[in-house]
This record gives sequence, C-alpha cells and structure tokens, in this order.
Amino acid sequence: MPGRRARPRTGLTREKIIDAALDYVDEHGLAALSNRKLGAALGCEGMTLYHYVPSKAALLDGMVERLLEFSAGDLFAEPNGPWTEVVREFAVALRRMLLDHPAILTVLATRPAATPASLALLERGITVLREDGVPLADALDVLNSVVMWTLGHTLSEVGETPHHEGTEPQPEQFSALDRTIYPHLAQAFDTGEGLDSEQRFHRTLRILLAGYAAELEHAKGAGS
Repeated sequence: MPGRRARPRTGLTREKIIDAALDYVDEHGLAALSNRKLGAALGCEGMTLYHYVPSKAALLDGMVERLLEFSAGDLFAEPNGPWTEVVREFAVALRRMLLDHPAILTVLATRPAATPASLALLERGITVLREDGVPLADALDVLNSVVMWTLGHTLSEVGETPHHEGTEPQPEQFSALDRTIYPHLAQAFDTGEGLDSEQRFHRTLRILLAGYAAELEHAKGAGS
C-alpha cells in the first residue's frame, strides 16, 4: 500500500533502477528478479523502488523500453539512408543487444511496447518508413516481421530457452551421423556449410527487406 512504502532515496531514479534490473537479470536470470533483491543490489529497501517503478509489470515495461532505446534510439531519431537500410541497421543492433542480454529475450518477445517512451520510439520508426513512401499497414508489417525474425533467430543462437535449461540439444549428438543415412547432414556438420548463424541472419534479413521493397515497388507501379 502507498502509505507503507519507504520514502524516496536521494540519487535514485527510474533510469538507474531499470539499468540495475538489466544488470541483475544478466547475472542472475529473470526468474530471480524481485524488488527485495534489486533493492539490495542498489543499497536500499525494496519498498523504496515503488516510488520510481510502481510494479513488477512497470519494471518489465521499462526494461523493454531501455532495450528498444539501446537498439533504435539514434537510428530512428536521425535516419541515414533509405528505409531498408535503417530497418536493417535496427535489426542488426537489436540482435547484438539481445546476444549481450540473452536473459531478456522472453521479456522483449512477450511484452508489447507500452511505456510512452517505447510508443514514441515505435512512432518514430513508423515515421521513417512513412516518409520514405511506405504505406502505414506495410510499415507495421515490416517492423513486426523484422523484430519477430530477429527475436526467433537470436533465441536459436543463444541455444536455450530461459527456465527450460537442459532441454537444448547437445552438439555431440550430431558429430557422428551415419553418412549412409544422412549424407547431406553429415557433410554439413563436418564442414560447417549452411551452419553459420551470423551469415544466415544477415542474408535472410537482406532477402526479407528486399522482398518487401520489391512488393511495394510493384504495388506502386500497378497503382499508377
């Protein structure tokens, strides 16, 4: 209840709390996050945090906000080049950020942009595409598709699902495939052909964006 909460602590801000939460989850995992533990990490009582972040849901929404800011803040604020290049750079930055903070994957995948800052960032992203002639529905399709592809691909790269540790495949199970039964797979695992995650990500991203751009150009030509 509000009346029982500890008083605000000098020097503590919402941004500092959210950044501390990201650091805590990086080290201990999302399941371990609580106001009590986060408060201890910040050197204050857990109840104090409620003055800045009123609930666990608000904390998670704030974490999504920060992750999006890290990935797209500058790109969407000062776009450089055509929309395909801006969105490509956004996806690359998002993947890099997720690989640095893998425990946050499920937060970003399951929580929509809900804070005013997150919504403003999304609005700027849509504006980048709209100002380059992309219709509104297509702009949303592009951004949603790219984000979903990036999240799914990065989760596969990380190699395990948070809270389901131990279910991931073991590399050794593919090291001795019977060549008479699985000749192509055996060759791929021996040589690494087709197994480069970095290369696959960038190639598929280029194809995805080129496909959207080609379809939009075709629709524009058909409508003229």
